Amino acid sequence: MTKLKFDYEEEYIRNSRGVELFACRWVPSSSSPRALIFLCHGYGMECSGFMSECGIRLASAGYAVFGMDYEGHGRSKGARCYIKKFGDIVNDCYDYYTSISAQEKYRGKGRFLYGESMGGAVALLLHKKDPSFWNGALLVAPMCKISEKVKPHPVVINLLTRVEEIIPKWKIVPTKDVIDAAFKDPVKREEIRNNKLIYQDKPRLKTALEMLRTSMNLEDTLQEITLPFFVLHGEADTVTDPEISKALFEKASTRDKTIKLYPGMWHGLTSGEPDANVDLVFADIINWLDVRTGDATSLTANVEKVACNVQGEPKREQANLLGGLNGGGRRLVHRSSM
Repeated sequence: MTKLKFDYEEEYIRNSRGVELFACRWVPSSSSPRALIFLCHGYGMECSGFMSECGIRLASAGYAVFGMDYEGHGRSKGARCYIKKFGDIVNDCYDYYTSISAQEKYRGKGRFLYGESMGGAVALLLHKKDPSFWNGALLVAPMCKISEKVKPHPVVINLLTRVEEIIPKWKIVPTKDVIDAAFKDPVKREEIRNNKLIYQDKPRLKTALEMLRTSMNLEDTLQEITLPFFVLHGEADTVTDPEISKALFEKASTRDKTIKLYPGMWHGLTSGEPDANVDLVFADIINWLDVRTGDATSLTANVEKVACNVQGEPKREQANLLGGLNGGGRRLVHRSSM
């Protein structure tokens, strides 16, 4: 496969609540992108550093890749890793990503979601928010069901719920070291631990409850998933149970669904495995995308919803709750993939 040169760009935007959010993109330099990929990062993670491997590989394969740090995550403003309402994350992503899709140069392009771990839940909720808008989703070890191994007792949930509005930001939720459990390669694990943009403290009370409620809601509505998707999961993952991905694959209503379980691999398929394993995972991801973007006529027919939805209903205005760019918060870097 020929690797394409790409441009990397950063910007700051404001969400509907006035909070400044960080966003970045990797876009092929000299050719029109095959399709648009929208990143949904995991809990405590960020896009510009942790997900740069994903951005670089997909842009090198001809795709335009867009990422945004959720409020309170990475370089975005807000209380560190505090999720007051999970729906806020979904709405922020929807507003920003649909605004990109509406730009003239991208209107004829396919739109794919890419979610890792908690980002898998974000991606699935984005689909449910506007079922016919997205052309497909890549879900890497997605958080879309609570494993029976770790699901809290209803009594515990009830007790925590009673005090969540009193001490919502308290870091009182016990948890194991996720970095140690998620990333197999010791060198990469240490690099991730040294990334100061990644949240590594205990989860806040309301954050943990919002994630729990979101997972339980998704678990009860997996049959409502109708978009094409490819779910990838390491069989040795102890952070999100592979059985979760199996349940998604079995219950989702979509006809175009693919699952691949990787023997011996952990949670961090694209960032914590030895290089050979990471190469294999990205080869599978790019192949899945290439197959679904190869037929330009079919894909174009599916993306006309930018102006008119699939049912042919009248043109609707794109959500525009995000403010304009923050002048001076943007830089352009030209890179060549190696």
